[in-house]
Amino acid sequence: MSEDSRSHSCAFEVVASDIDHMGHVNNTVYLRWVQEAVIAFWQQVAPADVVRATAWVAVKHEITYRCPAFLDQRVEVVTEPECVVGAKGHFAATIRRGETILAEVRSVWCSIDATSLRPIRLAKELRERLFPSAGVERRVIAST
Repeated sequence: MSEDSRSHSCAFEVVASDIDHMGHVNNTVYLRWVQEAVIAFWQQVAPADVVRATAWVAVKHEITYRCPAFLDQRVEVVTEPECVVGAKGHFAATIRRGETILAEVRSVWCSIDATSLRPIRLAKELRERLFPSAGVERRVIAST
């Protein structure tokens, strides 16, 4: 994943409640970090009225763990939008401690109306702002 103008970075400090019985960050914490990073990206890019009217729900996460994180370490989550298909946005994220990659994540999110909780497609101009390389919707081919 390249870090360019459409990537978004969030930093997190590992705290005691993040640590599991094995002495390192629990797997569920990585998911929380990715969720917080995607939502922060959305809040940065979308207009405030659209942020209030639209929510995102995770549909799928695929995580490849590379290296553990430990108490009192600082990690960075770099999120990058990949493409949009209908109401679903595809994101990639890399979780790092300095130059060390801790995990790589691919996730799919569905945009929903905050009131009705039904899936909605984003307006074309917003899709282009969030997913500039996609321009138009494209199909994602599932990898095996």
